[in-house]
Amino acid sequence: MFKKVEPTMNFVPIEEKILDFWNEKNIFEKSLRIRENAQNYVFYEGPPTANGRPHAGHVMTRVVKDLIPRYKTMIGYKVDRKAGWDTHGLPVELEVEKQLGISGKPQIERYGVQQFIKKCKGSVFTYEQEWRKMSERVGFWIDMDDPYVTYHNDYIESVWWALKKIWEKGLLYEGHKVVPYCPRCGTSLSSHEVAQGYEEVEDPSVFVKFPIEGQEDTYFLVWTTTPWTLPSNVALAVKDNYTYVKVKQGNDKLIMAEERLKVIEEGYEVLEKYQGIDLKGMKYNPVFPFFQHENEKAFYVITADFVTLDEG
Repeated sequence: MFKKVEPTMNFVPIEEKILDFWNEKNIFEKSLRIRENAQNYVFYEGPPTANGRPHAGHVMTRVVKDLIPRYKTMIGYKVDRKAGWDTHGLPVELEVEKQLGISGKPQIERYGVQQFIKKCKGSVFTYEQEWRKMSERVGFWIDMDDPYVTYHNDYIESVWWALKKIWEKGLLYEGHKVVPYCPRCGTSLSSHEVAQGYEEVEDPSVFVKFPIEGQEDTYFLVWTTTPWTLPSNVALAVKDNYTYVKVKQGNDKLIMAEERLKVIEEGYEVLEKYQGIDLKGMKYNPVFPFFQHENEKAFYVITADFVTLDEG
């Protein structure tokens, strides 16, 4: 049987008492020594950035990171747990830019690249003690006295070594991938870096005339809220059961959704009506020349369920 937990029980002092016991008796270090000859299970922490304060989300990730190594220790493995610090990347650089009151690559170059790097290195451990305190408080066992640091030469050279081995095994290849790009920073961005600056803003939508192949002065009037995708456009999508119209305005003939007629100025004449399915397969000329060599396999109308009249 177990003792009943009193409703007035204060867990904080109990937790602190356990933590004090672990520290006084060096329990983490002892868990390694008594398993010196046991099978190894190695855990290298996915490193946080120590120039930013830990927050509630880090508590959750540290608890999860602790589960498997602790379980492996309990079933007899010798589990070396090595902490790490991520000292590269935009979070570090942006923090230093704020400190210096500068912004963007040109201003960094005017300040001095080497001086800027030195400043970044000096900032990366700003909140190390807060990370240590938080990690200890949640009971996360990790060796923070001998961490790996991503700007140390031995770590950088280990990455070079790994890449060389991967290359020798024929596992590297050259390819192409569309990635987010920051013109201010002059670099591509990871999805994590994009999410750090995420905010909802109002962007203008645009209307673009796509010339219809073989029909003089006749265009598809296309509405898009993502104009940056136009250089890579290879098809136009319509909804098969929406009604579309051909209108004459001035010298131009425009094919567009009937319900969107309100976006054009008065003084037009409706010439024909279609269902979206009637437009399927019609060819048009691209507005940018980048994929003209794909003309046989691109630049025609398709039908798609995702098409709506309120989102471009």
